Amino acid sequence: MTLEDLSTGEWQALDSAHHMAPFTDYAEQRRHGARIITHADGHYIHDSEGNRILDGMAGLWCVNVGYGRQELVEAAARQMTELPYYNNFFKTSNRPIAELSARLAAITPDGLNNVFYANSGSEANDTIIRMVRHFWALEGRPEKRVIIGRDYGYHGSTVMAASMGGMSGMHEQAAHEADFEHIRPPYGFVYQGNQDEAAFAANAASWLAERIDEVGADRVAAFIAEPVQGAGGVIIPPQGYFDHIQEICRQHDILFIADEVITGFGRTGEWFASQTMGLQPDMMTLAKGLTSGYVPMSAVMVGDRVANRLIADGGEFYHGFTYSGHPVAAAVALANLDLIEREGLIERVRTDTGPYLAAALAPLADHRIVGEVRTFGMLAAIELVKSGDGPEMFADTGAAGVICRDHAIAGGLMMRAVRDAMILSPPLTFGRNDIDATVNMVAAALDATADELGL
Repeated sequence: MTLEDLSTGEWQALDSAHHMAPFTDYAEQRRHGARIITHADGHYIHDSEGNRILDGMAGLWCVNVGYGRQELVEAAARQMTELPYYNNFFKTSNRPIAELSARLAAITPDGLNNVFYANSGSEANDTIIRMVRHFWALEGRPEKRVIIGRDYGYHGSTVMAASMGGMSGMHEQAAHEADFEHIRPPYGFVYQGNQDEAAFAANAASWLAERIDEVGADRVAAFIAEPVQGAGGVIIPPQGYFDHIQEICRQHDILFIADEVITGFGRTGEWFASQTMGLQPDMMTLAKGLTSGYVPMSAVMVGDRVANRLIADGGEFYHGFTYSGHPVAAAVALANLDLIEREGLIERVRTDTGPYLAAALAPLADHRIVGEVRTFGMLAAIELVKSGDGPEMFADTGAAGVICRDHAIAGGLMMRAVRDAMILSPPLTFGRNDIDATVNMVAAALDATADELGL
């Protein structure tokens, strides 16, 4: 018998015996087994039991151009034939990475003219921590070490990146280092109350000013934020929030970092959400959509103020990774950017599918277990509630979300639960028919969840 002849149960047993997967309850997975994904095409993933599942999450927010794109496969194969690997240490580089660096400098916001490469958003944000603190030391202000983030912020899972993020569960598992502070996010569903949008934007931004005053501006190095908090539950800021935030950072001489790992490469109807929202970050984190997830790659866009100081006075920067600036990853990224441009995916999201997704999901706000529907480009969240009066939240946070997620998957849609918010982040190649199919399956999952909960 060959490996291809193994049953699903045998594959699950082989996997559980040795594989420690990320963000997994190992005891539960060993009891029940993992879903074995065998192949993918277009917008669908397929498992070993023959189930065909519409991928409403684009993998993990990353397969922006869909599955099976031969342009990316061929770009990888060509580069592997020519130069499969060489490091970028010791004054060496390669042609794909030089071209990609120029390309990224051209499409990111003005002033972000330098790029440092890594392999994941976590590594990129770890790099930012090092670079920010090194910058302030070179400025003669080494005491500026504190980085402020937000509750529910997700910036990666290394010890330092998780400490910078605002996920309490990760902090409880040995990722709660010193010199990181957190403020409440602009989570309107929870915190806005009777405030209008402008008042809430100013109030939510004031939480940053208050924390800076508590810590001392002379100790605060940077503020980091996702333009839309993805893994935290697709938390969309009120209009004007980031105008206040950026002014606060300027007043106190604090670097502003935009984590665009999820929101980058067309998801919000521009290359980056920073452009959609009019942000001018000092540094920017990129990953996921950079290669549409076909190969691992991330990048830090470094603004001129920071880069020029490091170039002029920093000497050697003792930081990097074996695979920083990998030529195959760079070749795939370039082909991916070409594809996004050639197929007009950014304009499609801005003028067609983004507005259509918002309109198609909006009626679900009237469902008996839905408290709010919110969208931003090709990102969406549906907040589940016990009752719309109030609204009344579920006492056991997250339980209803898991039930709804499982009903969605059983019905043929991959949808994620964050607490009791149901999350969608489909490929940018989704058309209106795909959105209609998605909304129909979401509605069915909501009905099944409400029935199971007796609501």
